[in-house]
Amino acid sequence: MLRPSIFGDDLFDDWFAFPDLRDLDRTERKLYGRHADRMMKTDVHEHDDHYEVDIDLPGFKKEEIGLELKDGYLVVSANKGIDKDEKDKKGKLIRQERYNGSMQRSFYVGENITEEDIKASFKHGVLNLSLPKKEKEKLPEKKQILIEG
Repeated sequence: MLRPSIFGDDLFDDWFAFPDLRDLDRTERKLYGRHADRMMKTDVHEHDDHYEVDIDLPGFKKEEIGLELKDGYLVVSANKGIDKDEKDKKGKLIRQERYNGSMQRSFYVGENITEEDIKASFKHGVLNLSLPKKEKEKLPEKKQILIEG
């Protein structure tokens, strides 16, 4: 049977399906609206002696990004704000789609990594981190003690 292309493959399933409750959560997020979950996209590349981490932070300046190492976790935070004086210089704001606010993401890097080990650079909206591979300190091997007698 031919049917118009506006219907999907499962016409009646679409009509009688249980509603998707995920659509009810349409709350606006402060930074980049409903699309904030797509921000801070990260690629991690493993090399023989280190890891390279690339984090997308479009629209941020280097001064708005913070890195902190705490209890084996590397915390990357980005805070973006719009100055009210800047709005006045540009004229009356009619529509605003860019939001101000903050976001943060953390990565477990291990207890042996220090701040001096991490190399960071920010260029063209991409934060590049280089993290060395450090092995845990090895415990001495268990050796049996011979009992004489």
